[in-house]
Amino acid sequence: MGNFIAPNLINMKNITFKLMLPLLLAMLNGCSSNDDFIAQDKNIPVAKKEISKTQTYTIRYGLISQNGTKTLSGSYDVGSFVATNTITGESFETYAGGGFQTLPQYYEGIPEGTYTFTAMQGQGGWVGYGSVTGIVSYDQVDGDGYITIYIPIIWEE
Repeated sequence: MGNFIAPNLINMKNITFKLMLPLLLAMLNGCSSNDDFIAQDKNIPVAKKEISKTQTYTIRYGLISQNGTKTLSGSYDVGSFVATNTITGESFETYAGGGFQTLPQYYEGIPEGTYTFTAMQGQGGWVGYGSVTGIVSYDQVDGDGYITIYIPIIWEE
């Protein structure tokens, strides 16, 4: 009986293999890579590359005198204007290298967020500046295309 079963099992394996071989070859020839298999299956999500683009803005700096007058012109004893993100602590400075800066001063490329804006004393130390906190966003852009920030002068000699 053992001799009778063994040839039948071998014969069945050969028949199964011969029937499956064309199907297997067709599958292998139809797909050149794993990407083809993934793309054909609609239930498997395909990863997409997304480029993160953070909107940035240009800040235009001016000053507010002690009597409340706003100005965007003139030369002042300012070392630099500084914008510091209140969440990340990242700072953006307009350092001019001298000690006097003419207004307006500009800083391009500040990302959205909440910032504290201030000015550092220049070389003469004749003026002290306060700070203001504000939001940098599309809603703050003025008619000239800038976000204009006026730094208060809190004392001057």
